[in-house]
Amino acid sequence: MMIESTLWEHDLPILSAAIDRAARAIPPAWPLASSVAVNPFLGFANDDLAQVAAKLRRISGLGVTMPRAWYQQRISSGQISEDDLAEALSNSPAPQKPLDVSDLRSAVTQAEPQAKVLPTIADLAAQTSGIDWPSIIDERFGTWAAGYFDEGQALWAAPRGRGAYPAWRAVGTHDLTPELLGLAGFARHVAEAPERAEEALARATGCLGLSPAAMESYFHQLLTTLGGWGQYARYRLWQAELQGASDQTLRDFLTIRLIWEEALLARYGASIADRWQTIVATHAKPPVATPDDVVDAILQDALEYAAQRALAETLAGPAATAVDGRPAMQAIFCIDVRSEVFRRALEALEPRCQTLGFAGFFGMPLAHRRFASDVLESRLPVLLTPAIATCSGGVAETTADKSARILARARRAWGRFKLAAVSSFAFVEATGPVYGAKLLRDALGLDHGDAIEEPKPQLDAKLDVSARVTLAENALRGMSLTAGFAPLVLLVGHGSNVVNNPHASGLNCGACGGHAGDVNARFLAALLNDPGVREGLAGRGIDIPADSLFVAALHDTTTDTVQLFQADHAPASHAELMDNTKSSLQAAATISRAERAARLPRAGTSGRGILRRSRDWAEIRPEWGLAGCQAFIAAPRSRTRGKPLDGRVFLHDYDWTSDTDFKVLELILTAPVVVASWISLQYYGSTVAPDLFGGGNKLLHNVVGGVGVVEGNAGVMRAGIPWQSLHDGERLIHEPLRLAVCIEAPTAAISDILRRHETVRALFENHWLHLLTLDGQGQIASRYGEGGVWKPAFAAQIM
Repeated sequence: MMIESTLWEHDLPILSAAIDRAARAIPPAWPLASSVAVNPFLGFANDDLAQVAAKLRRISGLGVTMPRAWYQQRISSGQISEDDLAEALSNSPAPQKPLDVSDLRSAVTQAEPQAKVLPTIADLAAQTSGIDWPSIIDERFGTWAAGYFDEGQALWAAPRGRGAYPAWRAVGTHDLTPELLGLAGFARHVAEAPERAEEALARATGCLGLSPAAMESYFHQLLTTLGGWGQYARYRLWQAELQGASDQTLRDFLTIRLIWEEALLARYGASIADRWQTIVATHAKPPVATPDDVVDAILQDALEYAAQRALAETLAGPAATAVDGRPAMQAIFCIDVRSEVFRRALEALEPRCQTLGFAGFFGMPLAHRRFASDVLESRLPVLLTPAIATCSGGVAETTADKSARILARARRAWGRFKLAAVSSFAFVEATGPVYGAKLLRDALGLDHGDAIEEPKPQLDAKLDVSARVTLAENALRGMSLTAGFAPLVLLVGHGSNVVNNPHASGLNCGACGGHAGDVNARFLAALLNDPGVREGLAGRGIDIPADSLFVAALHDTTTDTVQLFQADHAPASHAELMDNTKSSLQAAATISRAERAARLPRAGTSGRGILRRSRDWAEIRPEWGLAGCQAFIAAPRSRTRGKPLDGRVFLHDYDWTSDTDFKVLELILTAPVVVASWISLQYYGSTVAPDLFGGGNKLLHNVVGGVGVVEGNAGVMRAGIPWQSLHDGERLIHEPLRLAVCIEAPTAAISDILRRHETVRALFENHWLHLLTLDGQGQIASRYGEGGVWKPAFAAQIM
């Protein structure tokens, strides 16, 4: 039985608009080779937490905050104080909020509200038939999608050169599994569907009786059931739009899912039609936040105010003595929270060393081709598009270079051959006796082979001097380093060298698009050592002393070792300084490892155990990544130097007094802050709603298509942070907090920038981020509130 079609009279623009809104509520997921953290609430920036809770509960049955008992424990322990509860309550604009703190305390002790998820037709069919149709759809769709997206892993990959809908339809017309499980005539139903996705989608929407008001909500629900498959399709749309194009994969996925719904309604309509019409009517109503949603959002705010109060107390403490006069050495690190621990250790060892923080791509918008590779890697934030093409080893080939390329290609081909479906068993059979010793060393984490250093990056196309000077100037001004250069300036990118870890790229530099930051650091060092560039910079007011040398480095965040690329620029005049710097970096690494070992399970107390974790095939927690991140500070380093920030804070150097037109401030608020918010909110979403936004259980992961992971051997692809990267087996390592952004700058300048950037302003006004200012002593002073009004940061004074 089918419900009478009603869509044929609807305008296609209405349908297209509903599809587009539903698609943009799905966060993109980057492939494993270049995975980056993504804000799972990206499509909800104009809603607050309570409103999003109402929307997502209706389509998934899952909340977006921690259980009430979790907040109650923190209230009982004193972590969340009376002042925090009062402040969160007073700052909530919701009309249905509790009257006072005592009402809030009472609400937190009450039983959890029961979530009421709206069933899909597949859910209704399962209830009627006893057949688990949602799981069957997950399995059939996932099996097809793995082949469709395959990047070389599958034995039989799907045909290329056609859209997702026609590719699926070619398979669906011959797939007898649904029929064997009880959905008679499914293959014929697919064969009789319109050939064009637009027509098939319109027909299915009409047959389901979806009104225009119900479309967006139901489309969003169906796309959400696809998990990581839908998110990877959203990534393809994201990438296409960066190039000024479009992509219809997500729309095709929705069409496929609707055809399943259409077929199930035809099969079970007699039993479920009335209930389905009631569900459609509910989808047509806007979701409204309940008083329970508001209470949960206030409790989350209170938790975040407590964390901000603790940060304010740390910042109010005594600062370490800043470098007086010219520093002996400077080191510019990525703003990544993992750099904070190392920077603090290095400064404690070397009082004459000055460290700075800057986004780890160092302002170099590179598309890079590695040595002996044909693949261009985007080494910049995913919000941006590359503007410069570089390659390792140059364009011209010498005989020796050609031999090295052949060897490098052979190694990569051998690695791919080992893992390919067609050869994996043959590989083990043929090389097992020879390869056994290496496998044993790798499995026990005994192989600490040195990293292979690629040739330094070169421009594919010549960049004129003026353009190179502009690149260098923008980088230096962006990091507030325009004077006082040390004799040695390190540009320290970061990466993570781990094995047997599908999520390895997620431990790399997010500002470099999920790659390591060595290429960008080496490229900028070459620019800043170029005499022609230095001459041009002097003409623009940036005078670099003749004895200042820029050297690139790579910080391995898993082992805390630092690799110096001194061969790129190695004058004899700096040999002694380089030797002293190596010793300092090694000593700082020892201190940093010891601090991190206290948080890592089975790492010991000395930090020596950390060195083998990256090479241990059985290690599911080689490092914590960015777990624990809770704040972003843009201020001079003197405000935070020596203060124990515990690897929880993104540190960006910024001096507003030299930013006369506030262009650097605008860049910080619209780029690094947004990237940091993506990281913070992915960790938040993966913690509070792991079934919806998390990456699942690493112990069950299998790589699928070379682009993602599934739990088991089929089904929904998982995107997000795996559970073992958030939890140590006994407790959460990541406390779910939305980021506190602390800026030392005039409030008027900040407000002016936010007025021009609506999407960034929405993040603060809807509390996806908290915006605070620092005063001239580096203490938290004011808070950006509702309607853009600034007020004191805390109602109760920080002592």
